[in-house]
Amino acid sequence: VEDEHGVQQWKRVKVKLEDHVNVPTFPPGLESYDQFVQDYLSEIAVEKLPQSQPLWDLHIIKYPTSTAEGTMVFKLHHALGDGFSLMGALFSCLQRADDPSLPLTFPTSREKAMKKSLWGSIRWKVPRFLSMCANTVQDVGWSLWKSNLAEDDVTPLRSGAPAVEFRPITISCIEFSLDDIRKIKDKVGGTVNDVISGVIFYGTQLYMQAVGQGQGRSAAQVTALVLLNTRIIASYQTVEEMTKT
Repeated sequence: VEDEHGVQQWKRVKVKLEDHVNVPTFPPGLESYDQFVQDYLSEIAVEKLPQSQPLWDLHIIKYPTSTAEGTMVFKLHHALGDGFSLMGALFSCLQRADDPSLPLTFPTSREKAMKKSLWGSIRWKVPRFLSMCANTVQDVGWSLWKSNLAEDDVTPLRSGAPAVEFRPITISCIEFSLDDIRKIKDKVGGTVNDVISGVIFYGTQLYMQAVGQGQGRSAAQVTALVLLNTRIIASYQTVEEMTKT
């Protein structure tokens, strides 16, 4: 809510579950409801959350799809938290199968051990610092040039029309085997995120080639934006840890 000065403030309210829990109804008698679920997700994705109540919704879809007997969808406003804090809240609701009394643990990446000698440490840090400065200047300059002077070509991914964020969208779901992703990760020597990012970019390229056939363009200028978390995180935080002041 906004106070008398126009500043938005949090207001404690009483949560009414009936205002947040939604159970859609689809035509009965079908073996799979994949298309109905995807259409429903596309519909609720463009609906704004009511400002008169807490900014979250829960959708319980009691119909089978080709991959599950049912689907549960949480729709949350970004004001409630970022991806890390929301995943931490989710992990706080889970327990370990081997010993529920122990907290959840995840594998962490460890940097290679640095040389103990002072000269070895300087030889490792100075080039890395200079490289970081050069990359920062290059990235900032490229961002300014891209946002003010250059413009991407019109492609199946970019129509060039104004206010496209307010137009209807379509959500499609696809599943990948985690075992297959791990095999690729071990083969290329990367991470799970590297493999998933590569799959997304390659799928995007194939889509543009398939849809863009016959447009007379052999190549197009396209910019991809990848959001990264730069925080140094050793492990997830529980809800109790996040609410400490």
